Amino acid sequence: MKNIIIFGAPGSGKGTYSDEIVAKYNMGHISTGDVLRGEIKNGTELGNIAKGYIDNGQLIPDELMIDILAKTYDALPKGQGVIFDGFPRTIPQAEALKKMLAERGDDMGMMIELVVGEDVLMARLLNRAKEQGRADDNEETIKKRFAVYHSQTAPLAEWFEKEGIRNTFTWKGSKELMLSEIFAAIEEQK
Repeated sequence: MKNIIIFGAPGSGKGTYSDEIVAKYNMGHISTGDVLRGEIKNGTELGNIAKGYIDNGQLIPDELMIDILAKTYDALPKGQGVIFDGFPRTIPQAEALKKMLAERGDDMGMMIELVVGEDVLMARLLNRAKEQGRADDNEETIKKRFAVYHSQTAPLAEWFEKEGIRNTFTWKGSKELMLSEIFAAIEEQK
């Protein structure tokens, strides 16, 4: 199975679709958000540093994230493929991930881009804040996260296009429709 990078704005469904793909294809799953929240919850040095960035709607420094991802990736079973959920978010991160995977004889596989309107994203994130008690999901921080996404992360889509691995899926109001389109694209590239 190929590796998959799931890509989209905050609230676009990266975690939700990653879970569905993992369940269907028995892949590994590296969610940078979950990894970082675990570090924060455990009060590690990394967690405390990361919390400062997250609370201000900023991205974690690249070197730190690559080290965490390499350690997590190496702990997963080989040959099953891994979904990278929430990483990379910048072109330098994508280049570092490509290099880290190449050092292990692997590649990025395919990128799944989730495109959802910002009004839908804001509603989803505010609802998630209520349901999960996520402090990073308040309107002010969400707006900062959107600004960071548009300035630093969205340009990465073109980088994936040049790599020949970009697959774009636009929200049409149905999770099931999105999933069927995503599964069809994965089947084509397995």
